[in-house]
Amino acid sequence: MIDPSVTLAGVRFNGPAFTASGCAAAGKELRNYFDLTEIGGVVTKSIMLRPRSGRPTPRMVETPSGMLNSIGLQGPGVESFLANDLAWLRDNGVTAVVSIAGETVDEFGQLARILRNESGIAALEVNISCPNVESRGQVFACDVMSASGVIHQVRRNTNSSVPIFAKLSPDVTSIAEIAVACRNAGADGFSVMNTTLGMAIDTQTLRPILGGVTGGLSGPAIRPLAVRCVWQVHQAVPDAPILGMGGIASGADALQFLAAGASAVEVGTMTFNEPSAPARVQRELLALLEQRGFGSVAEAVGIGHRGGLA
Repeated sequence: MIDPSVTLAGVRFNGPAFTASGCAAAGKELRNYFDLTEIGGVVTKSIMLRPRSGRPTPRMVETPSGMLNSIGLQGPGVESFLANDLAWLRDNGVTAVVSIAGETVDEFGQLARILRNESGIAALEVNISCPNVESRGQVFACDVMSASGVIHQVRRNTNSSVPIFAKLSPDVTSIAEIAVACRNAGADGFSVMNTTLGMAIDTQTLRPILGGVTGGLSGPAIRPLAVRCVWQVHQAVPDAPILGMGGIASGADALQFLAAGASAVEVGTMTFNEPSAPARVQRELLALLEQRGFGSVAEAVGIGHRGGLA
């Protein structure tokens, strides 16, 4: 049997599939569908300093082969997260990758300091794909200086044994350039990619359907875009682990991401239709790897860059 474990930035995880941030809160919603300790881990919904109500409704709309969401990082704030969600994950032996988000560079730093001495955090996913209120709403991940500034602030305030993964946006001219800047600022790895910006119009009212007008497009519709982004980031920073995501619905989908350079994957939108999808995708991926003669997950990482299989 193939060894299911993966090592990312020096940390060992039980498997190559994780939940994707924002699609399963902190994992409790999925606990009745599969054993959360068997997958790589739960990537929590992005945590902010203070409680946040999110964007106006409607917040979600189905699209061909995908969905748009405009949740707006709704959440209870970091204090409630620590007392309830992280405590539950820790008590149940679930590996936690904590996603953090802030409106300013300083907020990211404050969150990192608060989480610094908390046990049970395997890694941080830094959601730089959210608006920077100091720069008139510009998304951190869309600017080299803003992106690297956040990563630098988080790195200097985080325990050195906890790796940080910069979550990148596809809505940029060069995702590789942003990745290199984040790596130089202290990122240990990358989460590639966040949703891409989209919108939908109601054909009866001829008005935007979402209350926030625009939203993040996810699901199978964006998978080719996500695979391309993983490929380019791996080319630019081949020594950094990548958590690949974007429309993964099967083990074969996940295998594409590994061949493009991802070291592991996150399964998100599929869980709305099939809550046990992360576990199924992991089983299918491991079976495919074994069928192809791989002895470990790591052997397949970036194989597309090396000419593929003979």
